[in-house]
Amino acid sequence: MLEEVERWLSTRSWSVTDRPLHQIMAAKQRTGQTVSVVLPALNEEETVGDIVSVIRHDLVRQVPLVDEIVVVDSGSTDRTSEVAAAAGATVVHRDEILPRLPALPGKGEVLWRSLLVTRGDIVCFIDADLKEFSSDFVLGIVGPLLTEPGVDLVKGMYDRPLGGAAGQGGRVTELMARPLLNMHWPQLAGFVQPLGGEYAARRSLLEQLPFPVGYGVELGMLVDALHLVGLDALAQVDVGVRKHRHQDGQALGRMSAAIYRTAQLRLARGHLIRPSLTQFERGQEGFEPRTYSVDTEERPPMTEIPEYMKRKAA
Repeated sequence: MLEEVERWLSTRSWSVTDRPLHQIMAAKQRTGQTVSVVLPALNEEETVGDIVSVIRHDLVRQVPLVDEIVVVDSGSTDRTSEVAAAAGATVVHRDEILPRLPALPGKGEVLWRSLLVTRGDIVCFIDADLKEFSSDFVLGIVGPLLTEPGVDLVKGMYDRPLGGAAGQGGRVTELMARPLLNMHWPQLAGFVQPLGGEYAARRSLLEQLPFPVGYGVELGMLVDALHLVGLDALAQVDVGVRKHRHQDGQALGRMSAAIYRTAQLRLARGHLIRPSLTQFERGQEGFEPRTYSVDTEERPPMTEIPEYMKRKAA
């Protein structure tokens, strides 16, 4: 491990218990910064309501840390929108945001568009499929942004159990993202959960970053933020245990392909020879190929979008 990373681990890796709530609230009052929580959601009616309810109870009603909770629905066919609204979130459909640009499928697309419908100086992203959710996820990753002026982006780190086994979740992280980062961006080797969906950043940083529209968004954001603001502006906080719905192996393969493509573009800014991935499923006549396209689109920094700049100037 690089000496720079060892130093970073001792100065920019914290636990949620390192910052008492009263210290965080005092910093928020002193600086006047506002906090938006964004949940990208697609068919998450079973979990999204509980997450919103916990945040509202702990961090809106008991203490005014969070100023708005926005659920961006990316085309759910279940009751995700209704459940989220009933729990107290502002619900916006992805296609209603910046309608002049037809929406592309993918998580990164939703996160990018969320900047147009939120106001917070700090934007906190939380996946909508988390189970047994704790408000420590929000408190932990927002805290350093309020108390440490030099920090611009904070990732959550946590245990990810799989099938009852501790630490076995995050298979794409271990098989794809971590090797890529260690080999090509060794300054980022200290991140425990580089692909984790729980992180917060200053709007002033997010609006300068391009957003891969699909699963590559987390890796792309880390790499681009490293180049833009440097390692010391990045941090991570231990928030405990993350439980969520796990995807099957083939879905993880497609995710890995998108992440590799995101890394490839940042390494060479070249073109993919074949932006697709073929996988196999056993059918009645043996193994049958299934070919999926790999995400090849990225959205530009928000500062290049006239509607965003017009709203920002208002």
